[in-house]
Amino acid sequence: MSPRRSSRSTTSRASPRCWCSSPGSARSAERSWPRSSPTRGPRGPRRSSSGSTSVTDRRRPVDRPRRAALDVLTAVRVDEAYANLVLPQVLRKHGLAGRDAALATELASGAIRMRGLYDPVIDACLTRPRLQPEVRDVLRLGTHQLLSMRVPDHAAISTSVDLVRAAVGRGPSGLVNAVLRTISRRSLDDWIAEVAPDPAHDPYGHLAVARSHPRWVVDLLGQALGADAELDDLLAADNAAPRVTLVARPGLATVEELEAAGGTRTARSPYGVVLDGGDPAAVAAVSEGRAGVQDEGSQLVALAMSEASLEGRDERWLDLCAGPGGKAALLAALAARRGATLVAHERQPHRAALVAAAVRAAPAGSVSVVAGDGMRPAWVSGTFDRVLVDAPCSGLGALRRRPESRWRRTPEDVDVLVGLQQVLLDGALDAVRPGGIVVYATCSPVVAETSEVVDAVVGRRGDTDEVARFQLWPHRDGTDAMFAATLRRRA
Repeated sequence: MSPRRSSRSTTSRASPRCWCSSPGSARSAERSWPRSSPTRGPRGPRRSSSGSTSVTDRRRPVDRPRRAALDVLTAVRVDEAYANLVLPQVLRKHGLAGRDAALATELASGAIRMRGLYDPVIDACLTRPRLQPEVRDVLRLGTHQLLSMRVPDHAAISTSVDLVRAAVGRGPSGLVNAVLRTISRRSLDDWIAEVAPDPAHDPYGHLAVARSHPRWVVDLLGQALGADAELDDLLAADNAAPRVTLVARPGLATVEELEAAGGTRTARSPYGVVLDGGDPAAVAAVSEGRAGVQDEGSQLVALAMSEASLEGRDERWLDLCAGPGGKAALLAALAARRGATLVAHERQPHRAALVAAAVRAAPAGSVSVVAGDGMRPAWVSGTFDRVLVDAPCSGLGALRRRPESRWRRTPEDVDVLVGLQQVLLDGALDAVRPGGIVVYATCSPVVAETSEVVDAVVGRRGDTDEVARFQLWPHRDGTDAMFAATLRRRA
């Protein structure tokens, strides 16, 4: 991992962790800021005896992209929101577009994604690493600018001080200023060497901090990958901003139409286009539902279900876990061209509403959206010719797209999900007719959620053959780490 600024001077590892002892240091500020004068806080505006702020000392206006990024971090922390869902709302609220929207997106996503590294760096500059959550969020944003972006140090520090004053108050502004100045004196690589375990003695522990992944996630991804030499590349790919990939739903939109809107064809999916810039919602085909935003790996899963060889009837398709509807929309378009119909089934009503919105442009009669319990289906056994079960999973294959999920999941979640995945796959195989096919898919590469689920269900049923299997990887394929296995129920 190369340092962001190789010219930055470094400090001996033998020096104290804070590397500063002047009255303006992070530790001094940490001790002093709560006891600041009631009439004048650290570096704050001077007030008159009446308490009003003088015209010459008015605060600078808060930078809007940074304020928006802080709002996203707050929503993720307080409301357990998903960053990719709340971000468009926040951008609209602050009236951001173009470069400002891109800056806010990178700040929020990067600070959430890299907190596993940034928090130890911040804590290394404190004698008491206990901060108000809002202050820590501001420090994460500032640290991301200093260590991982091309933002000048003075801009990263001053805007962070302005931000904490506006969001929290004047009190912690001196602390934020001192901590970020301390962080700015070292490069990214230097900080990793300071706060991460020694790679010679604990290589996975080192990667967990350096690449900002929980240790248990690194362990599971290393097991799934089966190649330690590639693990660092995989973790780095998880931290890269994903490309915006569109899908031209066949019969409704064309790849050429999306190319004309500024896209470039993908390598594997015949319907995929990478949008080179701009807002996908501004593309007419997307706003009209004829195209959609969909990772190429997700497209390939839908194509595996629709293209598997099949003998006999091919009229009834089922998407068992359809929410939020991306695969269902593509399958509905494919089914319509083949004279088939799709049932898009989703347990949760609010997610079923998302599916209905996603398939709104599908040809009339090609798809029906049903809300119900997939473990207690309304259909009789053997109803369908093709079934997709994109099972609920840990989502560890989509960490680049969902930066907060790595901090929310636990090893116990995987254990619970595996039981559900096996039940859903069993139900999908019951729903398909003899001779029909089922595709089991997850956006996780974890072995317990992928091959072990398939092997366990196929092994105990005795009426199912595995036809094909694939595993995609962000660092190899440029997609989410999608897994899919195609199974055929014996005639």
